[in-house]
Amino acid sequence: MTKADLVAQIAAKANMTKAAAERSLNAMLESVQDLLAEEGKLTLTGFGTFTAETRQERQGRNPRTGEAITIAASKVVRFRPGKMLRDAINK
Repeated sequence: MTKADLVAQIAAKANMTKAAAERSLNAMLESVQDLLAEEGKLTLTGFGTFTAETRQERQGRNPRTGEAITIAASKVVRFRPGKMLRDAINK
């Protein structure tokens, strides 16, 4: 599914125009991004929890040359689905 498909589905379910649905989706995505950057955690009850976690610096290998390299520390987003989402997927 693409973003355009999701916008069309939101517009149909919420009885709104595609333009309004896209603005709503963009606002939601920006809000999630801002919350994770500031607070590091967002819980949507029943849907799941997004968390921003720090990944430690680690050693890796260049797949082309086999040379050892250091992969810098970074932040990653993790998602843990809620019970309602898990149940809906596992019907």
